[in-house]
Amino acid sequence: MKPATIRDVAERAQVSVASVSRVLTGAGAVTEPTRLKVLEAVEALAYVPHSGARSLSTSRTDTVGVILPDLFGEFFSELIRGMDVAARANGLHLIVSSSHDDALEAAAAIRSMRGRVDGLIVLSPHLDSANLTENLAGRLPVLLMNGGANDDGRPSIVVDNVGGAVAAVEHLLAEGRERIVHIGGPSGNLEARERQAGYVQAMTAAGREPTVVAGAFTQASGHDATKALLAEGVRPDAIFAANDMMAVGGLLALQDAGVRCPEDIAVVGFDDVPIAALVRPALTTLRIEIAETGRRAMDRLVALIAASNDPQAAPDAACETIRPQLVVRQSCGGRQTNIAFKGETQ
Repeated sequence: MKPATIRDVAERAQVSVASVSRVLTGAGAVTEPTRLKVLEAVEALAYVPHSGARSLSTSRTDTVGVILPDLFGEFFSELIRGMDVAARANGLHLIVSSSHDDALEAAAAIRSMRGRVDGLIVLSPHLDSANLTENLAGRLPVLLMNGGANDDGRPSIVVDNVGGAVAAVEHLLAEGRERIVHIGGPSGNLEARERQAGYVQAMTAAGREPTVVAGAFTQASGHDATKALLAEGVRPDAIFAANDMMAVGGLLALQDAGVRCPEDIAVVGFDDVPIAALVRPALTTLRIEIAETGRRAMDRLVALIAASNDPQAAPDAACETIRPQLVVRQSCGGRQTNIAFKGETQ
């Protein structure tokens, strides 16, 4: 049997299609007898409104888009989990797309979302405001999550990557570590660049020579970088990796080589993905409450969507900063605790 249409409902209820539409959308007045007849017809025919047709009449899709640099790994899984919880609480559905860490693909993903979503969350470390403006049509609400400065007045959520990296290095220095090496993220990645800048800043301030080796935000790259470090003549006594997955790869490389952590080499990561607390030794890292950040981003987007339909609403151009918290675990040898770094608001 074919699914019932709105015309079938109208015929059974003996009312106009417009009356059925007003009952189902709540837009416009109908008498109580008409409403009851329509609802009875809907139930009898098991009618399900067509979402595409409904969006044409209401200018709403009840769908939001999320564009991420990648869909692989615990960080993005946690981020999407937080967003999904907030979206479902607001009766919204998610369309998630990946830019594959490429600016051109990010722009293409944005274009593909036009007309299909009520708002967008864009997390792309390569996407600048010019690209965003060029590839978006109309007044589609957009929240940026790219880790950089909000240079054009768009609503955004950013992470204090520099401050977090400084906190990591200062902790290692306080633990007596002197030869601290940084495993950096991909070249051209904004967050990786900021975390490296924080590392260099803290090392220079302490009168230590910065040493940076290349990584790619993957466990394998952290493993390879650490293996190469161990093959050099002068070993580091600490490694600060630009994310947790590279730090985990580093821990595995140390274990493979029979190097003790933290006795010989301490390790610190960044993000506090779930596996950071499960590996042994448990990983010292910078916590940014990933799922909570995703939930917060979705709540702000919902507010932006509501404001876009209210001519009296004040525009949201706030740049909200997430300040990481240093979580000390076994990989540094210190007492396990949470430490708020300088400048963090409690």
